Amino acid sequence: MRLSGANTAIVLDSTADLPDAADRFPNWRVVPLYVNIGDESLRDGVDIDPTEFYARLRETRVFPTTSQPTPGDFLACYRELDAYERIYSLHVSARVSGTFGSAEAAGAELGDGRVRAIDTETASASIAMLALAIQRRLERGTSDEEIDALVERYRHERGLIFTVDTLEFLQRGGRIGKAAAFAGTLLQVKPILSIADGEVVPVKRVRGERNAFAELASALETRTRDEPGFQLGIAHAAAPERAAELEALVRGRRPQAELELVVALGAVIGSHAGPGTLALFWFHDDG
Repeated sequence: MRLSGANTAIVLDSTADLPDAADRFPNWRVVPLYVNIGDESLRDGVDIDPTEFYARLRETRVFPTTSQPTPGDFLACYRELDAYERIYSLHVSARVSGTFGSAEAAGAELGDGRVRAIDTETASASIAMLALAIQRRLERGTSDEEIDALVERYRHERGLIFTVDTLEFLQRGGRIGKAAAFAGTLLQVKPILSIADGEVVPVKRVRGERNAFAELASALETRTRDEPGFQLGIAHAAAPERAAELEALVRGRRPQAELELVVALGAVIGSHAGPGTLALFWFHDDG
């Protein structure tokens, strides 16, 4: 089957941090995860946006928890897309969330073979960047085989690096992974982290916010190239000034590459990363 934007839909979950996805592309949808604050259960990006979430986080001593969408949530979304012959459903790493499992279960229950659920093995804007690469292929015409090859290459070649103000949120949320090796660091020591094989991994520790920013700048210099086809993304958690500084650096150092996304981390990812998080993403798309 020849796939196009007219016959193929893309479904993201809200950890892709692209709440306006359906406004950008008519064939895209977002299924929200839930953030729980006290006795409230709120749909990420629907009932609460990043600005409100971080404001509430500053005002409360209650640590937020998160939960995945149910298979029923995905099933309702898939059924609304009955005009599409294929649905690519892209989700946050299965190592940190059961969201992918819910999507798989919903696809099986739908029972018509239209849904292809994908464990992206990553998070945040990195998921959205894979979706954009798929969309580019849909717009010129593509196949399941080409998309399968793209997804496999993306898992191995995409890059990301991020820094958090504290590991407290990753520890409390149980998403710290191999970065547990950095737990208990001294005040003002900033962990530099990445995601490998679907889990958070340590890169190095530096002292102070400026040195942490310098590590992201170094990754930009050494891991990316200034050429067409190189896609970059930025995400931040209640750190717009630092994100703007990184954006200016990317645009200045990589004028021929494309800065695809600058996004705010939503309530679910923000619950685990914490305020002050700053991330850089990259992928060379030859498609």
